[in-house]
This record gives sequence, C-alpha cells and structure tokens, in this order.
Amino acid sequence: MSDKPQKLFIMVTHGPENPELATIPFVMATAAQASDVEVVMGFQGNGSMLMIKCMADHVFAQGFPKLSELIEAYVEAGGKLYVCGPCVGSRQVNEDELLGGATIVGAATFVSESLSATQSLIY
Repeated sequence: MSDKPQKLFIMVTHGPENPELATIPFVMATAAQASDVEVVMGFQGNGSMLMIKCMADHVFAQGFPKLSELIEAYVEAGGKLYVCGPCVGSRQVNEDELLGGATIVGAATFVSESLSATQSLIY
C-alpha cells in the first residue's frame, strides 16, 4: 500500500428528486472518513439543491440513515462541500441560502479536486 494519503472526490448530481442517489454519496463519504480518507464532495445539477439549508430534512431514503444526520457527520469530520456556481445561479439560489460550510466554486475547482484525488465517484 502506498504511503500517499488517500483522497476521495465524490460528485453528486442527484438531488431531492432521487432520495436514494442523494443519500448514498454521503454514506460513502462518511465511511471513507471513518477509514481516514480525506473526502471532498462536489454538487452539480440537481445535486446542488441538497446544499440548501433544511433541504436534507425533507429527503428520506428507505433503509438509510437520515440525510441531514449524514451531512452533519460529514462536515463535523472535516469534509468539504463544493457547489457549482452556475448550477445554483440558474436555480436562483443565493449563497446565504446554502448550508454552513458549503462553498460556491467553478469548474476549475472541480477539475483540480478530481485530479488530486486518488479515487473519484459520481452519483
């Protein structure tokens, strides 16, 4: 096994309309964090809607932990939340409507994070 620190980049493109595919990325992220893997999550398309304050309180996937609890655990463990600027802009979502810790970024940040990761997942 390499001595290089492990980093997982997860891009989330599904939002509240698909509770299972909105929740699974956070299950994977928190599992990776529990294994001492650095995790960065990006949100594009409808996935950006998950970053609106209180939205996760209304997203439930049968058989999975509550999304709001997963997000809280992820952030508390140092996880980063990067949100596509054009995606939230086209949905008329302002930065002050986003979860604490969510940062609006552009494509260059997503490219940089994916290139520096040892693995990437897309949901």
